[in-house]
Amino acid sequence: MTLGLDGLTQAARAAGGETRRLPPVHMWNPPFCGDIDMRIARDGTWHYLGTPIGRPALVRLFSTILRRDPERYVLVTPVERVGIVVEDAPFLGVELQRTEDERGQTLRLRTNVEDWVEIDAAHPLRFETGAADGLKPYALVRDDLWALVKRALFYDLVAWGEVRAVEGVDMFGVASAGAFFAMAPAADVAAWS
Repeated sequence: MTLGLDGLTQAARAAGGETRRLPPVHMWNPPFCGDIDMRIARDGTWHYLGTPIGRPALVRLFSTILRRDPERYVLVTPVERVGIVVEDAPFLGVELQRTEDERGQTLRLRTNVEDWVEIDAAHPLRFETGAADGLKPYALVRDDLWALVKRALFYDLVAWGEVRAVEGVDMFGVASAGAFFAMAPAADVAAWS
């Protein structure tokens, strides 16, 4: 029997999610209690029982107990683990900041749940080809939980991009915090123009 939405909310608060301290969900291994009718849509909106969750604080709270298990996304507390549906990525990248330091260009990404992530070797960017929407950028937020970077921010990444040789091939990509994240072969990018 699952705790339900109220029980999950109370368990997330008790685990420290209310203070934005991330609970140690990677250490918890409670029994799997089945799936609940919760879904994270492609646009980053969280739904419960088919209705959008309209309270941003509640969405942020649930995001602190989200985990990716090998077979599914789950909300996990010390006493239960329930499956949810994620249509694309669990988070959405909504803001980018760009600075320069001794490592060169450094990018920071803010997610729709107010997490800030420095794009670096530990939090890389990856680029996937979507069926209808072209190249889609993703940033690793934490523990195999990725953010789909909004299309408007993708254009910033392209504007800040450069060509570098990667394993002998000229690749177009973007650098951040001393790491380089290839988007596509430079020859393909030149053909887009």
